[in-house]
Amino acid sequence: MFLEFKDYYIDAIHEKYAWRLCDFCTINAERLRRFFPKTLEQNLTPDLSKYFVERKIKAFQNKEEFLFVLKEKENHTLIGLIYLKELDWEKKQGELAYALGYQVEGKGYMTETVKAIFKWAFEDLQLETLQIITHKTNTASVRVAEKCEFIWQKVLLGEHTPPGESPLDMELYELHNSQ
Repeated sequence: MFLEFKDYYIDAIHEKYAWRLCDFCTINAERLRRFFPKTLEQNLTPDLSKYFVERKIKAFQNKEEFLFVLKEKENHTLIGLIYLKELDWEKKQGELAYALGYQVEGKGYMTETVKAIFKWAFEDLQLETLQIITHKTNTASVRVAEKCEFIWQKVLLGEHTPPGESPLDMELYELHNSQ
């Protein structure tokens, strides 16, 4: 899947992105550390990124998880990631998780990306429910969920444990294909 927007594009994970993924993760380490610790630790060196990308390509091909990159058109810098994960094909449900580089925050890229991905997930994958799980203090993520018309469902107690922290309660948002 390849989608093009005014200043950036979304592309499925590909082996050619390993080095750029490593760069993105190291540059944005502070942004990723709390809510994307596994992605961060698996992309701290080019070799680690190469193995990470190989695993994600296989998961994509097997329809176990879909990872997409956001890249600026002008210089092809990797500026963000969006996962469609935790897929339950029987329930026709999946979860979106996303991270955006500090250099492009506040430009609406992630809202536009989430809308494109959920349209694809509903139309092409025939999913019926998508979820976003975020922490209430992650106001940018909450805004994306709300702008994309995801509806708050409930608090998930102790849902996520960042490195070196106590478990955090997370907010569950959902979007149904019928909405």
